[in-house]
Amino acid sequence: MSEALQQVENGEIRPVDISRDEFVAKLDFTIERAQSSLLSQQHHEGYWHAPLEANAEMNAEYIIFMHYMDAVDRELEERLKRLLLDVQQADGSWALYKGGEGYLSSTIEAYFALKLTGLRAGDEPMMQSRRWILSRGGIEKTGTLARFYLAAMGQVPWTATASLPVEVALLPNWFFFNMYELASWARGTAFGLMLLQAARPVVPVDFRSGVLELYIQPPHFTHFKQPPGRNPLSLRTLFNVVDKALRFYDRHHLKGLRARAIRTAENWLLERQEANGSWGGIEPCYLLSTMGLKALGYRNDHPVIKKALEAARELVWEMGDRAMYMPCVSPNWDTALAAKALLDSGLPADHPALVQSVKWFINNQIFKRGDWSVKRPDLEPGGWAFEFYNDWYPDVDDSAVILEVMARTEFADSHAKERSIRAGANWVMGMQSSDGGFAAFDADTDKKWLNQIPLADVEAVIDPPCPDLTGRALEMMAAVGYSADHPVARRALAWLKRNQSPDGGWWGRWGVNYVYGTWSALMGVRAIGVDLTESWVRRAVAWLKAHQNEDGGWGESPLSDKDPAWRGRGPSTASQTAWAVMGLLAGEDGISEHAMRGLRWLVERQNESGAWDELESTGAGFPNHFYLRYHLYAHYFPLMALGRFRQRLRETAGR
Repeated sequence: MSEALQQVENGEIRPVDISRDEFVAKLDFTIERAQSSLLSQQHHEGYWHAPLEANAEMNAEYIIFMHYMDAVDRELEERLKRLLLDVQQADGSWALYKGGEGYLSSTIEAYFALKLTGLRAGDEPMMQSRRWILSRGGIEKTGTLARFYLAAMGQVPWTATASLPVEVALLPNWFFFNMYELASWARGTAFGLMLLQAARPVVPVDFRSGVLELYIQPPHFTHFKQPPGRNPLSLRTLFNVVDKALRFYDRHHLKGLRARAIRTAENWLLERQEANGSWGGIEPCYLLSTMGLKALGYRNDHPVIKKALEAARELVWEMGDRAMYMPCVSPNWDTALAAKALLDSGLPADHPALVQSVKWFINNQIFKRGDWSVKRPDLEPGGWAFEFYNDWYPDVDDSAVILEVMARTEFADSHAKERSIRAGANWVMGMQSSDGGFAAFDADTDKKWLNQIPLADVEAVIDPPCPDLTGRALEMMAAVGYSADHPVARRALAWLKRNQSPDGGWWGRWGVNYVYGTWSALMGVRAIGVDLTESWVRRAVAWLKAHQNEDGGWGESPLSDKDPAWRGRGPSTASQTAWAVMGLLAGEDGISEHAMRGLRWLVERQNESGAWDELESTGAGFPNHFYLRYHLYAHYFPLMALGRFRQRLRETAGR
């Protein structure tokens, strides 16, 4: 028996016939090299931690933040500036992801940040950028969040920001709209924004560092407007009317009520500051919460602000003479997936690296009640956060993968491990939403109409259930001993069936996009014991096969969030090819030619370091508006797929 592998010669892919033994040896070598490389990156405490890359907004907003806080580090600013200039596109814009179209808000923020670092309007990068910005409508068209940064620095009037009266913080939890109907990230961001809008600070900026040249009409003739509704009777149109009413109230607010609301919002933030000084685990909360408190009069030498400034610095990833500002850090996510890849690829369950990672998980499990408990008051805590510090917002995704890893790893203190698994599984299962699906940070924060409020121009202020999280929860349940007959599993499976796309795939909320969602769902379906011959499972497998690229890999552009024609389409990438291969292995009992071709793609493209090259953003934050490049995705996902393929090869050979 022979297998046809592929090799790349002079840019052309050529088939090469080798024996089965040679193929297996090549597979083993690829796996061993990837394992060795991944093991070498583990920190001695037991975790993995790699860069998490977003877009130019991150560097730009941190530069603006440092100037607002009067805490500029010129050496760091220079490194942040260099990276900003590196990722500027040829047309002068900055994009949301590599190869994407320019994004107006990111470009305006980057332009302003560069001016704060000392560049002038006549410098070539600035002239290119300005031409692009003006051709898209100028500063008047900038997005909601960017307006708050610009207003705080006196570049747009505070009346240009979406109305968010701080009195909203006083709305009771039983009211049809309250802060706990927003997603965790929107909630944490909104409290900082409310304080900023209530105080309306303006940090003076030298006119040479300002952005007056981004106005098409003179500022006093410029009318900032919220995006109009799609039709006169749309929700967005209604909320734009409400926005005007709220602005009227803001001009004539009740002083006593406002003072009480400010105290409530201030205390809410102070209560939620993490041990390291951060808020909410993500960049908007880190920066805007600090800015909001400063607007109330907190000085930089105040313990709260001092800790916050130190925490904000933790999101800097140094890159020699350049620096990248990250949207957050991902140690628990990286650790869970790295450990899972090592287990899937055959590392012994008692290997010291895996044991150390389980010890890390046990030590970092969260046993305090976070915001999630508002919707689930009777649920005991026990989840894990995505980051080092984020006790208020553990998430289902990390927790599910961590629990699977713990269940599969041998650990000397079996009682501690079982206690941890029991508490964690109870928490994950208890976070099931009422409709049967699973969301990331809260349950039942799925009121779609909230995505039409003026503040929500990116339409991502809720945290609805999604296929990737629901599949992951099923996979976790199977790992810790539950079956498809469990009520939680039955409801989750019913949710997946209802939310499967007509063409057979599933949209992935936290990865790009349908390849990610379809893989995640199929992994859960197989693990929990669903009959793989059922028609809905067969449709999902067929969808993956139909979207394989000619080179044998899979890829998908973030454009698939916007345009259905891009579903499952894009240049092949290592992480997306790995997801598809694992999805096929999960959806079938044998090894299809499609899975074999995907495996060949991975084997032949491993680099000398033992990983795979991938510059694309295959992680998702906010559909259409925010995408992520996890620097370890192109390492642990391919290793995971190779390991699962090798195990299937052994199983089929023994039949």
